[in-house]
Amino acid sequence: MVAYHEVGHALITCLMKDAEPVQKITIVPRTMGSLGYTMQVPEEEKFLQTRDELVAKIVTLLGGRAAEEIVFNTVTTGASNDIERATKIARTMVAQYGMSEEFGVMGLESVESQYLDGRAVLNCSDKTSALLDEEVKRMLREYYVKAKELLSANLMCLDRVSEYLIEKETITGKEFMRIVNEVKGTLND
Repeated sequence: MVAYHEVGHALITCLMKDAEPVQKITIVPRTMGSLGYTMQVPEEEKFLQTRDELVAKIVTLLGGRAAEEIVFNTVTTGASNDIERATKIARTMVAQYGMSEEFGVMGLESVESQYLDGRAVLNCSDKTSALLDEEVKRMLREYYVKAKELLSANLMCLDRVSEYLIEKETITGKEFMRIVNEVKGTLND
C-alpha cells in the first residue's frame, strides 16, 4: 500500500504541467511515522508561485490518498501530513493570496510576527470565516477528484511503477520516467 501511495504522488507530478519533477521515490522508512516518500526538486529556484503551481502541489499531495482509494478501495492514516499540507496551501490561497473565485482579491488573513511564530490572524467576521472554510473544503474536494481522475486514467502506469518500486524499494526519477514512458508508449502502439 505504501508503494502505491508514493507512486500516486509521483504519477501526478508527471501528469500535471505545473508540478515539480520527481527525483526519488522510496518505500524504505526513514523517520518515525514516514513509511516512504517521494522527493521532488524544483528545476529552478523560484520566489513566486502561480495559482496553477499551487493547485498542482495540492493535487500531488492528495495523489497518495487517491491511489489508496482507487487500488485498495480503502484509505489509511498515511496521508495525514499530506492532507494537513494540502489544506494549509488551499487556505493560504484563499485567505492571503486572493486566488479564490469566491473571495477574489480580498485579504482574509494576515501573518503577524513573521519572523517569530508567523501565526496567521483572521481579518474577517465569523460568518466570513465559515465561508472561508467552505471554500477551502470545496477546493480540496475538487482537487481530490482531479487526483483520482488522473490516476484512474493511468492505472497501468500506477501498477507498473508500484510493482517496480516494491521490487527495488527505492527508484530514481529517471527510472520512474522510463517506466512511465514505456507504459505510455505501449498504450499508444
